Amino acid sequence: MAKQTRDAEFTEYASARSPWLRKVAYLLCGDWHRADDLVQETVTKLYVRWGRMSKVENIDGYVRTVLVNTFLAEQRSPWGRWSARRREDTLPERAVPGPDLDVSVDLRAALSALPPRQRATVVLRYYCDLTVEQTAAAMACSTGNVKSQTSRGLDALRRHLDRETAAAVAGPSERITS
Repeated sequence: MAKQTRDAEFTEYASARSPWLRKVAYLLCGDWHRADDLVQETVTKLYVRWGRMSKVENIDGYVRTVLVNTFLAEQRSPWGRWSARRREDTLPERAVPGPDLDVSVDLRAALSALPPRQRATVVLRYYCDLTVEQTAAAMACSTGNVKSQTSRGLDALRRHLDRETAAAVAGPSERITS
């Protein structure tokens, strides 16, 4: 009976938080299929530890930490390096038209160009709205590391977006190459 209750609680939590986890995973990896895989692996890890979740103060924070660590571990693996190179050779997914499509596509492209740790800090700080300390705890690093990774990530995003803006403003014969 206790196992059924535990499974029902887990299913309720996982169902409610899956869309949010999928969005965070997408922002980390830039691919909906990989985001689904990251969420699946994260939810599996959570299920294994679900019996101990009553002792955890912030389950969402714990799950977010598991998701980020899963993403970073994948990036360090040979498979992650191989798939990253392969993604660079393929065309990006087609975006569904939306109100701010151009801005959204440019921002996602700039975000996907960041190294994994910079991308993770930017997503955690500005999408998940975590403090420097919370981000450091989620990534198991120092606050100074979070600050430097965030600063570098934001600088790289600005450079990338400025380059995209300059290319869009220039005429077809005046395209800027860099």
